[in-house]
Amino acid sequence: MKIITDERCTGYARQGHPERPSRIADTAARLKSQTDLPLEWVAPAGATDEQILRAHSPGMLARLSVPEDFDGDTPYFENISGYARASVAAALDALRLARAGETVFSLMRPPGHHATRDQSMGFCYLNNIAIAALEAAAAGCQRVAVFDFDVHHGNGTEEILLNRPGIEFFSVHQHPAYPNTGAENRGRNCFNYPVGPGAPRGTYRAALVHALGDLKHFRPDLVAVSAGFDAYARDPLAEGPLLAEDFHWLGRELHALKIPFFSLLEGGYSRDLPELIMAYLKGVEGK
Repeated sequence: MKIITDERCTGYARQGHPERPSRIADTAARLKSQTDLPLEWVAPAGATDEQILRAHSPGMLARLSVPEDFDGDTPYFENISGYARASVAAALDALRLARAGETVFSLMRPPGHHATRDQSMGFCYLNNIAIAALEAAAAGCQRVAVFDFDVHHGNGTEEILLNRPGIEFFSVHQHPAYPNTGAENRGRNCFNYPVGPGAPRGTYRAALVHALGDLKHFRPDLVAVSAGFDAYARDPLAEGPLLAEDFHWLGRELHALKIPFFSLLEGGYSRDLPELIMAYLKGVEGK
């Protein structure tokens, strides 16, 4: 398995903000100390404006260099454009490696699934998964599925991919919750599986099973995964019920598809994040 990361992505922070550098640093340390999985560490390469502008407007890309906060959750940081581009580059590398038959996980920040075509929001500056999905389509993939199991709805991914031929979006998330979207399906290709706050673990698992069943019915030739770990029972930002074994199960379910797929880190803000990612990666490897 290949892990794409760059320690420089820990170089920005705001005191008290949950999207903190230790999410990456602690997880990288955990993965480097384990012996269950053979891992190869890869640094992200680059992303072109052409690739980014399939998903975003030129004005949004330019806005990344304006030294003003984007919203109350999404601060401006010096060189945030560079950090966001590196996260996109990792997503594109993950896509390339998956298409070449590799198992791959992008351990980067910032996350991306809330960023819309025109707006950075929700800790997200550029939409890594949408950019990668559109790159996959441009590279010849006929049927691309995006599976988002972050506890928050991937509103930006949905907006960008809405009614795009050959791409389908499947999101399992808590609703109501930030960003207060995803209550129902949209268009011809965006399918939402909302679960109420505080729902039992079995109910949440059933929604995941439903989404994965619909994804299989689509018969994709590639799956792009927005891997958020904030539906965890002890995550501070939501009211999800999942445990580490559920993320392991998710990894095994994706492995069992026998379809090329890659995973990008989205949310997950508990101190247990390294263990949750470790459980998921074991599942991804079929262990």
